[in-house]
Amino acid sequence: MSTESPRSLLNPQAVLNSPIWRACLLGLLVLLLQIPILLIHGVVSERRTRQQEATREVTSKWGKEQSLAGPRIVIPYLEHRNERTSEGELSTRTEVSYGHFLAETLTVSGRAETHLRYRGIFEVPVYRLTLDLQGGFAKPDFSEWGIRPEDILWDRAHLSVNISDARAIRNSAVLSWNGESLPFHPGSGESSGDLPGIQASLRERLKGTAFEFQFPLELNGSGAVYFAPFGRQTTVNLQSDWPHPSFQGNWLPAERTVTDRGFEATWSVPFLGRSYPQRWTTPTAPSSTSPSRFGLTLATPVDPYRMVDRSVKYAILFLALTFITLWLYEVLSGLRIHTLQYLLLGAGMCLFYLLVLSLSEHLGFGPAYALASVSTVVLLVSYSLSVLGKPRGAVLMAVILGLLYGYLYILLRNQDYALLVGSLGLFLALAVTMYLTRHLDWRALKHKS
Repeated sequence: MSTESPRSLLNPQAVLNSPIWRACLLGLLVLLLQIPILLIHGVVSERRTRQQEATREVTSKWGKEQSLAGPRIVIPYLEHRNERTSEGELSTRTEVSYGHFLAETLTVSGRAETHLRYRGIFEVPVYRLTLDLQGGFAKPDFSEWGIRPEDILWDRAHLSVNISDARAIRNSAVLSWNGESLPFHPGSGESSGDLPGIQASLRERLKGTAFEFQFPLELNGSGAVYFAPFGRQTTVNLQSDWPHPSFQGNWLPAERTVTDRGFEATWSVPFLGRSYPQRWTTPTAPSSTSPSRFGLTLATPVDPYRMVDRSVKYAILFLALTFITLWLYEVLSGLRIHTLQYLLLGAGMCLFYLLVLSLSEHLGFGPAYALASVSTVVLLVSYSLSVLGKPRGAVLMAVILGLLYGYLYILLRNQDYALLVGSLGLFLALAVTMYLTRHLDWRALKHKS
């Protein structure tokens, strides 16, 4: 049992010097320091927004994300519908509908050369895509739809290619159709409305049984490139000097090679995996072919804003662990550290995140993190040497901070194992605290003022 009298328990000085009160006060300081942490989080969001605005400005002039769907043959036909008028008389209304026919084989070979464009201090990766498309079509067949031959408007048939940002086409593409050269024209055709793309007239050129096509295409783009499997068998081979592809879409490459100098990927997609058939008419048209796209994005290996944003989330943990270390040093050594000194040390730790953010915009995240952590450790350890008055305390502070910033870097670079590493780190911190304080008599403990 405690031997302390009720009078001593009510002594304000004794209460202020008690370890429990000091621990509660440090907890309040940690919460107070969340105010600058929230402000830094707002700065991260603001800088990310500025970077996104710079990216949009560059890509709006160079070329946006590119998505290629085609080619396909489009042939108008007349559709007759019997309707009754308001007077009850039967009348026939004639409308123009469209038949769409996809290729039997579609082979796309291409290379994406990447470039870096700058808007202020922000770096934006873009690409120039050089493609060669070739394959073959079978003769369009309307017989299964019950359409009369005289209703088919063969003279308005055309080849249509949808390109999401046709404004960024860099060449005067020419279609080779069974060996004949045909020019492309703007727009993806009368059946596509305002959808961007290109088209070529096939008037009087669908009289055979099979048709071979080939055409080159050069596009500017940014962010990503996608293809739609518009062939009964679609094969896409793409090469690039970008070393960080992120493959996306409904199919992953059947073969791929990724090195520090770039990548090469090959997709082989049969039509059975699509949600739409080889041919359709206007009434039976699929709602969208976008879900069947496949391709890749030009991933940034380390996004500094995402990394800083993630690191800020650990700020409260870092402040708490550092203050607990100093509090234990107080308890074990009998030294008293002033509350304002705790506050200054916490402010230095908060400033670390702002340093990482500002430096990473110029140096990249890795060098920025190293420079900011070394600067912060030197600052805090130098101050701790004066506060603690003993080299041993400053060395302890250096070890703790070095371990904390090394630990944070491991968490940031290994996102898949962040939960495991984080929980093990907390368990270890608690175990060390329990070990160091296992013999302390908390009731008899008094601080020297």
